[in-house]
Amino acid sequence: MTSAVGRHRAPRPQSTPRRLISRVSAAGATLALPVVGAGTANALDGGSGTYTVASGDTLSTIAEERGIEGGWQQLYEDNKSVIGDDPDLLSIGQKLSLDGPTDTSPTGTSTSTTTATQASYSSDKKETAPTAVLPVSGGILTAGFEDSGDLWSNGHTGQDFAVPVGTTVRAATGGTVVSTGRDDAFGYEVVIRHDDGEYTHYAHLSQIDVSSGTTVGKGDRIARSGSTGNVTGPHLHFEVRTTPKYGSAIDPLDWLRDHGVKT
Repeated sequence: MTSAVGRHRAPRPQSTPRRLISRVSAAGATLALPVVGAGTANALDGGSGTYTVASGDTLSTIAEERGIEGGWQQLYEDNKSVIGDDPDLLSIGQKLSLDGPTDTSPTGTSTSTTTATQASYSSDKKETAPTAVLPVSGGILTAGFEDSGDLWSNGHTGQDFAVPVGTTVRAATGGTVVSTGRDDAFGYEVVIRHDDGEYTHYAHLSQIDVSSGTTVGKGDRIARSGSTGNVTGPHLHFEVRTTPKYGSAIDPLDWLRDHGVKT
């Protein structure tokens, strides 16, 4: 697939997209898909360090409410054998471990040995845990930073990820949404300011799930990918800037690697 992200003219004033907002949390951000089915209230299993999934739960909300260090990504890694390959799809009644990886050791393994192994695994994860995530899962890298060609008047300003329309777009790291709207070239877009003073930009979206002023965490869902704006096919345009405005872009793959993300 050939991506066609580029900048052909100065941005025009942003406007609020219509019919874009889907289910929104109290903070204004849709963090993940709800669990399948209907059930009762959330339940910790007698303080045993496990949690039974209930109706309306998401990994993001469980991790936040239970204070999971490492957030929903750590909770998912610890329970991947239970949840499966899709972290957005939970089922009512699933029992999730809150204390580390789900125990898959043979019957008879001592509790102390298992606990020590889990503690060691958790410690290793903390030491090497990245401080950012890829903005989409399963994307194919296409047009890169500073690529040249007829599609871009001054070189490509970001990294394109070829993904189907509707793919979940996540905040690369935590921050505050500073703008959302539509631009002629970038289509529907979101810009987030991060604690280090840098900004990430997500463009060509089909749906926006946050609004200006929303606080988001690393990996929180902020939008769905699309093909709006100046494109030749569906993809996410991901850009890292030193200011919220166009023209201050830096290499987004270098930025991701500096934050411990494998690209």
